[in-house]
Amino acid sequence: MSSDFDAMGRALVLADAAGDAGDVPVGAVVLDLDGHVIGEGRNLREETGDPTAHAEIVALREAAARVGSWNLEGRTLVVTLEPCLMCAGAILQSRISRVVFGAWDDKAGAAGSLYDVLRDRRLPYRAEVVGGVEADAATALLRAFFESRR
Repeated sequence: MSSDFDAMGRALVLADAAGDAGDVPVGAVVLDLDGHVIGEGRNLREETGDPTAHAEIVALREAAARVGSWNLEGRTLVVTLEPCLMCAGAILQSRISRVVFGAWDDKAGAAGSLYDVLRDRRLPYRAEVVGGVEADAATALLRAFFESRR
């Protein structure tokens, strides 16, 4: 069984690979009910030219294919950066029960900083949110990536 920190460690490795490939360094994993990784992803927008190829979406697609269903209720998504609005919508549509993220995103975050879509009581489904897990490591990856581009 994987802990949030172990899963975040894997997500950070994926994020680093995204950065090495020239994309924003974000990585994500989906854990099954026993804490085993059933889906993983990293940002692939630059590689694929697909604006929806965020790490969360890639990981959700892989997990859904492995499970054989779009419904991922009871599973956990672990991602290095607070999900954006698009990803928060996909998380809710997939019925992910729990979201763990590293770095807060005060410019586009939809899990508690700018918006709080994942816990919005007006919506028919909500997810538990745990933010700030390995935030320093996730933030350092992002900071180094953007500084190298200035």
